[in-house]
Amino acid sequence: MSQFKVEQYPSFQATDLEIIDKSTVFQGFFRIERWQLKHKLFAGGWSQPMIREIFERGQAVVVLPYNALTDEVVLVEQFRVGAVGQSQSPWLLEAIAGMIDPGQSAEETAIREAEEEAGLQLTELWPMLSYFSSPGGSTEKISLFLGRLTMPVKSGLFGLDSEHEDIKMHVIARTTAMQLLASQQIDNAATVIALQWLALNLPQVQQQWGQDVA
Repeated sequence: MSQFKVEQYPSFQATDLEIIDKSTVFQGFFRIERWQLKHKLFAGGWSQPMIREIFERGQAVVVLPYNALTDEVVLVEQFRVGAVGQSQSPWLLEAIAGMIDPGQSAEETAIREAEEEAGLQLTELWPMLSYFSSPGGSTEKISLFLGRLTMPVKSGLFGLDSEHEDIKMHVIARTTAMQLLASQQIDNAATVIALQWLALNLPQVQQQWGQDVA
């Protein structure tokens, strides 16, 4: 029987890249940098120097609150300028999300954002996964968490005026959320991934969290 050879992955490491120059070309609500760089090639040797514009987005957290006792999730609805002209409505139904502030952990950010965007006090976080949102031109990496709810919560209006947030919080049956996902009424990546993760791991989550809390 032939042996299947597993190749080393990834093929290169950060030391196989040389950043020749880096400068900020725009600083507004977001920052754009211009990098000049070169990297090693699969065939050997180095690439020619190239210039790439990088959207310096920072690190973000997404949390999907879930009540295993009622089988409900919490999603928030808010205006998203990037969806204007590309969706039936630029008001999107999403999981809770926010940027990680300097000196703050991903878990602390998830707890803070859940309170600011939905008025929730999460008792526990279950790490899902992390991923790069658009690594071809952005540095953003997103960490996803499932947030444990143990008490019923009600829909309402939330958000910080100082950040121009106008957020409507919805308590939705998990089965309804999955129907919205199937009909593409939920079409933003982080929420899609979070709901699919929950669907794949539902038995384990319900077994661990589906118990009354004293």
